[in-house]
Amino acid sequence: MADNLKRRIRYHKGRYKGFTARYNVTQLVYYELHPDRKSASKRERQLKNLVRRKKEALVNKFNPNWKDLYDNLD
Repeated sequence: MADNLKRRIRYHKGRYKGFTARYNVTQLVYYELHPDRKSASKRERQLKNLVRRKKEALVNKFNPNWKDLYDNLD
């Protein structure tokens, strides 16, 4: 969850030495916008509990070519 998605992704691209570096996460392939922090937090918990194939299905529907969406953020 982030108030400024572009800033958060920029922070993680190559600078953050935690999860993103350990698993070589380099692309933003899926995101959701929510009207408030409460609904965003609830959805984040739901997504974290999904099995991998369901997460992949969400990405495939939202971004079938798994392109990096970072450059298209406002």
